[in-house]
Amino acid sequence: MSRTKDNFRVKFLASASLITWACVAASPALAASDAGDVKALVERLERLEAANAKLQAEVRDLRSSNAPEQAVEPVTPYSPAPMLAPAQAPAATASAASVEPQRAVRNSSVVGINPAYGYAILDHAEGVNQRLLMQLNARRDGKLTDMVTLSGGVTVIANAQFSNRKDKFGYLMRHPTPNNQRTKATQDLAVSSAQLAATFLPEDYVTGYVEMLYDPQQSFASGTLTALARNQVQVRKAYVMVGNLAKSPFYVAIGKMDVPFGLQDTVSPFTNSTNWHAFAPLAYGGQVGYSRNGVNVRVMALMGGAQFRSANTPVDGTAVPAKVNNFTVDGSYTLSFNDTGTLRVGGSYIHGSAYCQGYPVFHFNPCADNVPAWSAYGQLDMGRLRLIGELARTTKVWPGTQVPDPRNPLSQFAASRVTAFTVGGRYLMPVLEGGSNVSVEYSKFIAGPEGAPWQRQDQLVVGLSHRLSPSVDLGGEYIRVNGFAPLNFVSGGNFTDGSTWSDSSAQSNVLMLALQAAF
Repeated sequence: MSRTKDNFRVKFLASASLITWACVAASPALAASDAGDVKALVERLERLEAANAKLQAEVRDLRSSNAPEQAVEPVTPYSPAPMLAPAQAPAATASAASVEPQRAVRNSSVVGINPAYGYAILDHAEGVNQRLLMQLNARRDGKLTDMVTLSGGVTVIANAQFSNRKDKFGYLMRHPTPNNQRTKATQDLAVSSAQLAATFLPEDYVTGYVEMLYDPQQSFASGTLTALARNQVQVRKAYVMVGNLAKSPFYVAIGKMDVPFGLQDTVSPFTNSTNWHAFAPLAYGGQVGYSRNGVNVRVMALMGGAQFRSANTPVDGTAVPAKVNNFTVDGSYTLSFNDTGTLRVGGSYIHGSAYCQGYPVFHFNPCADNVPAWSAYGQLDMGRLRLIGELARTTKVWPGTQVPDPRNPLSQFAASRVTAFTVGGRYLMPVLEGGSNVSVEYSKFIAGPEGAPWQRQDQLVVGLSHRLSPSVDLGGEYIRVNGFAPLNFVSGGNFTDGSTWSDSSAQSNVLMLALQAAF
């Protein structure tokens, strides 16, 4: 716009000079005037020409100084390569956490959108507990610049599920209850989740984030999928973070956020791993982190009591979150090699996991004592290939897995520690524009000894997906689930005869189609 104005001023002054000369040459009055008047007019015109020349020089200087701002920045084409975590992504590989070089729709404006960032920050499958680092890295790299960045996403699904046991479908992306899944076959055409978020940058070292979530299929409320209680919108995450990785490797955040415990990621297009379902906490707390040269350390103090997911420590014998008496520690190191390869290894500890309730087990019940857990994980990215592995386990037994009544036949099974592990791989095939991902993942949840109805629940997922754009992904999966072990009443207590609805011989087969779209 400034260049257009400059051109107009130059053209206007040049035209004015020519018109003035024409008027002087053609005017009879001037021809008849005395020599003194003509001399005065000539001097005035000379001064006008000098001023015009000076103005044109200023315009040229102004154009030169504005040239860098007016240069058009090239846009890097999107390539749906396997996404990497924020602390490890090489420049040559697409990354959910570091956000691809797709510039925000409005650069340095008050409010804008950034579809690639929006997809990454709202994705439930990858970078699960790395969102703070995503934002810090994006700000440091100049990819998150608007005062407020609005993000949103919707995930819709179509599936068919089949079970060999009536009303027992072990697929965990929908809470396995008979309220919503009947007989031996069930189908869904539904919204899995809808999100709306705002990331705001009031200062160069302050980042705020708030996320709204609608997820009727994984709501803890009672009733059917269409019950009003299950169709509520909640503030899923909200925090304020202080940190600037361009100036310091340290950062601090307080609020409601994902707890840094384990990897919790999946290579599947849609379905989360069993590790995520068993050990991915969400809680109120304060986090302090360090990130530099591949070293990442995170320590988080958590509110006690029964938190939103997978974190519970007793507070004076209750589940009331009235004290800060839980914590986690996570450390990882990322090694880069061969320009396109990274290896990340790490370990975590949480002081109070979810597996502390006594019999009968029920979500958010108070515990007599805390049950800690640890996790070890690794992730290898090499060109088109990604491999992941994770193992998590409690350090004590889960009290509720022991039936206390000796008259109940289920009391023969001793209390057990809880274990979950995941192994998986994904490969970017050079087919279609940008390629398509094929993946295989196996994960397992173990909650009881050999022979117990709640012994285990394992999950195999074979997936195929294609990233239609930086913020739209279409994926299909085949899922096989062996075992049926819901957390609520896992060892019984909800039936008058003392039996349990857990069933190690139950088997589910699922065909899933999922479309994720974000901005």
